[in-house]
Amino acid sequence: MGKGGDAKLKKDILSSLEHERQEKIAKAPQFYWASGDSMEEPHVQRRKAIVEAYPEVKKLFGPDPQTKYMVALAMALQILSIHLLKGSPWYKWLFCCYTISGTINHGLTLAMHEASHGLMAKGVTMNRILGIFANLPMGIPASVSFKRYHMEHHRFQGEDIMDVDIPSNIEGWFFQSTAKKVLWCLLQPAFYSLRPMFVNPKKPTKWEFINYAATFIFDSIIYYFFGLSGVAYLVFGTLLGMGIHPVAGHFISEHYVMNKGQETYSYYGPLNWFTFHVGYHNEHHDFPFVSGRNLRKVRALAPEFYDDIPHYHSWTKVIYDYIVDDNISPYSRVKRVTLKNQEIEAIRARGGLVN
Repeated sequence: MGKGGDAKLKKDILSSLEHERQEKIAKAPQFYWASGDSMEEPHVQRRKAIVEAYPEVKKLFGPDPQTKYMVALAMALQILSIHLLKGSPWYKWLFCCYTISGTINHGLTLAMHEASHGLMAKGVTMNRILGIFANLPMGIPASVSFKRYHMEHHRFQGEDIMDVDIPSNIEGWFFQSTAKKVLWCLLQPAFYSLRPMFVNPKKPTKWEFINYAATFIFDSIIYYFFGLSGVAYLVFGTLLGMGIHPVAGHFISEHYVMNKGQETYSYYGPLNWFTFHVGYHNEHHDFPFVSGRNLRKVRALAPEFYDDIPHYHSWTKVIYDYIVDDNISPYSRVKRVTLKNQEIEAIRARGGLVN
């Protein structure tokens, strides 16, 4: 095919993609739909610019060997807490479940996040094993499935259907008022885990069944030694820690549009020390192969790329602002259409980017 034919084919493809884009916008116009220069997610170009200006940033690439020891310590603290709380009054148990178990287990979800990026150890298999290990004290199997969806969130940030981090249209339509947004925050664990099954379902793999089995065995051991209250301490700690909880502020702070034109935000506050520095979220999306502990070094190395970007110092205030600001809702997310429906179906047919 000659140059004229190639140009016509490219034009036809772009015309077809734009047609599909307009159809998707028509179904949910309340989202922030990317167009023009913003069709490409912002992290690709900034990554290129930083690598060009500071090639030494590559020295920060790779896993952090300390993470697995922090996970083991967190697991030990959870088991010790269960032991010390045996026979405690319900209000003391509930307080510790929210404060201690909620914080630790939320931190462990972000250890799973590190493993999903291959940042807990060398090798895919070892990271899968360590991700499942970090998942155990949460009481609910999640690590393997999380990786399958999270890799698509990075590769296709904001892409309709592919990025299941974005709320569904029905969430945006229903959870508009202050009271309903409080409920949405409380139900965040349900939406975070169930939304992918409806938006972009995937067939479970062998590793997911291993994850299910490992979690069931760990829960059974906890039940044998500490009874139902021990298992409940872990499970409810996970659920409370992902709801209206200070560390859960990162769910909103990372990508909800608080300043028009910006879709990723960093948090530079003290809770980073409990969450493997996930608050450095612009830095993380720019360099997803840099461990959480080294993300602050990325900012320190290239401050001119980050210091002037709007960012946060309080996740609690982020939650408050989200709830009370009538201009912010589950619709406050950037969506883009860069893949044709046929391309999306091809990716889904092979089980996604990661199996």
